[in-house]
Amino acid sequence: MTGLMLAVMILLLLAGFPMKMPLISAAVLGFIVYFPGMNMQILIQQMIGGVKPSALIAVPMFILAADIITRGHSANRLIDVVMSFMGHIKGGLAISVTSACALFGAVCGSTQATVVAIGGAMRPRMLKSGYTDSFAIGLIVNAADLAYLIPPSIGMIIYGVVSGTSISQLFIAGILPGLLIVALFSAYCMVYAHRHDIPVLPREDWGQRVSALRRALWPMGFPAIIVGGIYGGIFSPTEAAAICVLYAVVLEALIFRSVRLRDLMDIALSTGAITSVVFILIAAGAAFSWTLSFAQVPQQIIESLGLTDAGPLMTLLAINLAFFIGCMFVDSIVVILILVPIFTPMIKASGLDPVLVGVLITLQVAIGAATPPFGCNLFTAIAVFRRPFAEVVRGVPPFLFILLVVTGLLVIFPQIALFLPELAYR
Repeated sequence: MTGLMLAVMILLLLAGFPMKMPLISAAVLGFIVYFPGMNMQILIQQMIGGVKPSALIAVPMFILAADIITRGHSANRLIDVVMSFMGHIKGGLAISVTSACALFGAVCGSTQATVVAIGGAMRPRMLKSGYTDSFAIGLIVNAADLAYLIPPSIGMIIYGVVSGTSISQLFIAGILPGLLIVALFSAYCMVYAHRHDIPVLPREDWGQRVSALRRALWPMGFPAIIVGGIYGGIFSPTEAAAICVLYAVVLEALIFRSVRLRDLMDIALSTGAITSVVFILIAAGAAFSWTLSFAQVPQQIIESLGLTDAGPLMTLLAINLAFFIGCMFVDSIVVILILVPIFTPMIKASGLDPVLVGVLITLQVAIGAATPPFGCNLFTAIAVFRRPFAEVVRGVPPFLFILLVVTGLLVIFPQIALFLPELAYR
C-alpha cells in the first residue's frame, strides 16, 4: 500500500500537479484503504490541526519582514560594511559575498531573497574583478544557504512544529554551524583567488570603515533582536517575528524611506500568496503524516530497511542521506513534513538529541536548495541572472563538497551545534 501511495504521488507530480495535490491524494488514498468506514472528517481535522500550532504564526511574519527588507536598502548597507573590512585581502570580494549572505540571511531568513538581494549587487562586482561567472553564481547560490541555518529559519520552524522540538533552541543551535560554513567558504575563496591571481581592492581607511559600520547599524538590529531577544529570554520566536516586521517597516519606510507606506499593501499581498502556499502544504503534509503514522507505516519502513536497532551513527547517516536526496527533487517543506514523522521512531529509539537532528536536517534542506536538478536557489539564479541552467550549476560542486564536509563534522562533533543551546538552557 505504501508503494501505491508513492506511485500516486509520483504520477501526479509528473503530470504537472502542484505538490499539495499529490500529498492530499496520497493521504486520502491511504485513509480509505487503511481505515475503511471511518469518517473522512477525521482527515480534515488533521489538516486543520496541522496549521494550528501557534509557532507557525512566525512564518508569515518572517516572510513579510523579508519582503520589506529585500525591497529596501538593508542589503547594500550590509555589503558596504563587509567590503570595507574584507575587500583589500586576497579573495576579499568573494569573502565579502559569503559574509554578506550570512548577515542578510540573519536579517531575512530566506535563501531566495538572499540570492536576489546579495547576488544582484555583488555578481557584477565579482565579474569586473576577474572571477568567472560560474564561480560567482556558485558562491552566491550556496552562500545563500546560510539563511536557512542562521536564525530566523522557516525550515527550523516547520521542523520544530512537526517534531515538537524547541524552536528557540533550534535557532541558537544553527549559529555555530553557520559560522563554520562562512569560515570554510572564505578559506576556499582565498585559495581560488590566489590560484587565479584575482586582484585585490584598495584598502579602506578606518574613517571609511566607521562610516560604513554606522550606516549598517540599523540593519544589524535584526539579528540582535532575534538572537539576543530569544537567547536573553526576552521573547519567544513568534514574538521576535512580530517585532521584526515592525522593525522592518520603521527601518525601510520611515528611516531609509526606501519603501513607501502605500507599497506595504502590495508587499503584504505578496506575502499572503506565499504564506497560503506554505500553509496548504503544511495542512496536506499533516494529513499525510497522520495517515502514515496511524497505519504504522514508519515502523514498517524502518523494519524493512533493517534499521530497527540502528545506533545513533547509522540513524544520522540514514537521515542525512534521505533528506539530501529528497531535497534535490522536492520542496524542502514537503520533505520535512513527509520524512520527519517516518524517522521520529528511530530518533527516539537511538536517543539522539532532536536539536542536533533538526540542525542536520536544516543543513540538508539548505544543501538541497542549491543542488541540481530542482534546487530553488538555482532557478532563482537562472531567473535573476538570466544564465542557462548548465552555467549556473557549473560552480556548485566545490561548495557542495564543503557543505557535505560540515555535515560530517556535525555528525562526528555534535557539540558544534549543541554547545550554544546547552549554554543557554542548562
